[in-house]
Amino acid sequence: MKNIRLKMARIEHDLSQGELAEKVGVTRQTIGLIELGKYNPTLNLCISICKTLNKTLDELFWEE
Repeated sequence: MKNIRLKMARIEHDLSQGELAEKVGVTRQTIGLIELGKYNPTLNLCISICKTLNKTLDELFWEE
């Protein structure tokens, strides 16, 4: 399942996939795969992304 909430939060912060990747210490491809729902990030990576985007885990990664 695509992670549209992550993509929207990234865009709200005016960050490219590469810029977000650099801030959280992964590759641009990793961020792209997470947004496409083709890669399950570790909990530590989820937390790092949430801190960078000022969002909670629920807001970005919890599926309803």
